Amino acid sequence: MASPRDIRKLALLALYQLDARIGQDIESIRDSLNDVHTLEDEGLVFSDLKAEFTDKERDHAFELARRAYEHRSVADIELNELSTDWTVTRMPVVDRSILRLAHYEMTAIADPKPKAAVNEAIELAKAFSTKNSPGFINGILDKVLKRVLAHADSASEG
Repeated sequence: MASPRDIRKLALLALYQLDARIGQDIESIRDSLNDVHTLEDEGLVFSDLKAEFTDKERDHAFELARRAYEHRSVADIELNELSTDWTVTRMPVVDRSILRLAHYEMTAIADPKPKAAVNEAIELAKAFSTKNSPGFINGILDKVLKRVLAHADSASEG
């Protein structure tokens, strides 16, 4: 059984590919999640190397990525607004994918766990991006988190 972090790693891989391929060739992107051993050979390390992903877990990771990709225009508007130095189109693809995935998890999932999404995004940035990326991603997602929590507070008051 894969951990939630490992499922997010697969989702990040799929989202990265969706972004690079402009949403085309969806079946081959989904199929790329089937060979974990090749992914590990390419440097994608999972928590438990002995754990095999089930088809359900791979499907879950792909659906998470697909929905985050479909949600990207909403995410990009807010991310552009909150990022003072970089537009989303100028961000490295890995950082952009991490931000979009976290934004989707924080704002569009029925039972969001926004603080967990921020922490997981930072861990993904540490594992897959530059040394400056965790701080950059944390700074933007902290602003998103404040908005999400303020919206939740106002919704509970009404």
